[in-house]
Amino acid sequence: MRFVHCSYEEHAEAILIIFNHAILNTTALYEYKPRTMETMQQWFANKATANFPVLGLMNEQEQLVAFGSFGTFRAFPAFKYSVEHSVYVAPDQKGKGYGALVLQKIIEQAQLENYHLLIGGIDAANDASIALHTKHGFRHSGTITQAGFKFGRWLDLAFYQLTLKTPTDPTDG
Repeated sequence: MRFVHCSYEEHAEAILIIFNHAILNTTALYEYKPRTMETMQQWFANKATANFPVLGLMNEQEQLVAFGSFGTFRAFPAFKYSVEHSVYVAPDQKGKGYGALVLQKIIEQAQLENYHLLIGGIDAANDASIALHTKHGFRHSGTITQAGFKFGRWLDLAFYQLTLKTPTDPTDG
């Protein structure tokens, strides 16, 4: 296993497959329609413009088995030290510990980039993701009930946060 910084050219297709499986079969993404390669092009461009990482975990066969990223939590200046992250595992690779590896790498990357707060918005019924985050030190910081509607039911969105020791010298402005 090895980590890579994902690019549109090399990884968009594999990430698209993982995203679309999550959209069509789970409540990990509160979206209805599958994404397209054009959507992925814009997604990667937005990540690059904001200098946000897309970290992929590759297996020995050079297949992307999981990935994670983070991005803007709220687009107001005082939130500059807070980011919202996401971790996705290929559907046929779940239960092998890859999500934990990616989450740990996301935490490390956030510290390297001097962020202070990692925030995960998790469907409140996603016990596996909640357990993963709790195991890595995240704590529940609130739930918005009936925040989304998918698969004919209301969905509650739980927020989990991990407070980092970085930055050592935060500034206003």
